[in-house]
Amino acid sequence: MEEKRKDKNRELKVTVYIFLSLFLVLIAYFAFYVQFRAPKQINNSYNMRQKNLEKQVIRGTIYSSKGEVLARQALDPEGKEVRFYPFANLFAHAVGFSTYGNYGLEKTANIELLTSNAPVKERVSKEMSGLRNTGDNIYTTYDRDMQLAAYQALGSYRGAAVVLEAKTGRILAMVSKPDYDPNTVGDNWDEISNNNEESPLLNRAVQGLYPPGSTFKIVTALEYIREHPDDYSDYRYSCIGRISEGDTSIECFHGSVHGTVDLLTSFAKSCNCSFANIGLKADAPVFSDTADSLLFNRVLPLDMDYKRSEFSLSSVSSAEDRMLEAIGQGKVLVTPMHMALITEAIANDGVMMKPMEIIRQENYQGRIIESYEPQEYKRIMSSQEAALLRSFMTEVVKTGTGRKLKEAFYTTAGKTGSAEFGTVKGRSHAWFTGFSNVEDPDIVVTVILEGAGNGSEYAVPAAKWIFDAYHAKYGGTP
Repeated sequence: MEEKRKDKNRELKVTVYIFLSLFLVLIAYFAFYVQFRAPKQINNSYNMRQKNLEKQVIRGTIYSSKGEVLARQALDPEGKEVRFYPFANLFAHAVGFSTYGNYGLEKTANIELLTSNAPVKERVSKEMSGLRNTGDNIYTTYDRDMQLAAYQALGSYRGAAVVLEAKTGRILAMVSKPDYDPNTVGDNWDEISNNNEESPLLNRAVQGLYPPGSTFKIVTALEYIREHPDDYSDYRYSCIGRISEGDTSIECFHGSVHGTVDLLTSFAKSCNCSFANIGLKADAPVFSDTADSLLFNRVLPLDMDYKRSEFSLSSVSSAEDRMLEAIGQGKVLVTPMHMALITEAIANDGVMMKPMEIIRQENYQGRIIESYEPQEYKRIMSSQEAALLRSFMTEVVKTGTGRKLKEAFYTTAGKTGSAEFGTVKGRSHAWFTGFSNVEDPDIVVTVILEGAGNGSEYAVPAAKWIFDAYHAKYGGTP
């Protein structure tokens, strides 16, 4: 009898433990879902809860960092409620739209804009009366003047420009061209969405994958430094304007002959032959690890929709692949935002900040519901490595391919790039990525002009336009 009682107690304990374990697993999953999955599910434009919220809540307003309205609810001439974008094309990709699904910040901050934190009494009263409550407002990091400067800097070129605060990761500007007017997206949806030639809906800043060209020499230089920590300064190469290995030949820009160069001069002059030579001799797995540490083939700390950058090199890679990828050609692809984040980490002592788009969420009466502070994402290089790369990028402006920035009334550092694409030899995208106020970096600017040509001739002046605008407003004129 005693044995039967003990057996039943054991069975009861096992049953209790099983149910307790299942309950804990359920609680853990619920917490995970609320933290990570629920916001994405609610922000899905096909989610019925979102549809219900739109019927119950008047969508909140999106503001710039200085309080200019970027998106708000309004009435059209027929008295129909519409979403109004006062700056039209200027913030097309950054702010996006809320027609035919959500896009840009309208998607990222969708649940906040459709949440009302009006006083409880007011909310209850309106709900009982069948009236809609007013959604919360979002204040962003975007600076109207910097957005305009970046927009103007791109001119008529297709491409993208990104401007970040170096120490905080705040996105001051993000422009992509071709663009569209979000006010007329509904009327022109078929034309805009089916325009495969210009792809105006594509946010090239975060979704445009491009060969980085010589801007990737930042990564190759870091790889060499990591592989030769004690003797990288002893590197020497004799450039005769061309390097060949097997059936592959690579030339310096316009066949330039740089003579004997060390690593610093190779970088400043953007010597393709020298960097192709580094690619041939590099330990491919180490090179791959360096690229991975800079988040190639990895998840980026972005809340918006983006494409992952790509780098593919291994111990069985061909000589051609090694040479091409070392100079940012071949199979290497990167987004302008990713290149800006790498540059920001270099300017910020090796620490990558999480890019910020939203400063705070307020209810319609101005009460702060949530405010956000800059966050470190991770250290992607040592402070010593960052200091070295800063000195390399400073030399680019002093004596190298970025000399058009040399006469500015502020200091700059950066890297140019001319990235060949397509099947027609000589066609190239123009790149620049860099930062200003070298001793105490303030902003990062990354620009790509599709098919423009040489980076030093086209991308550098575009970047200078943006730097000038920032320093005229915030840094003082000479």
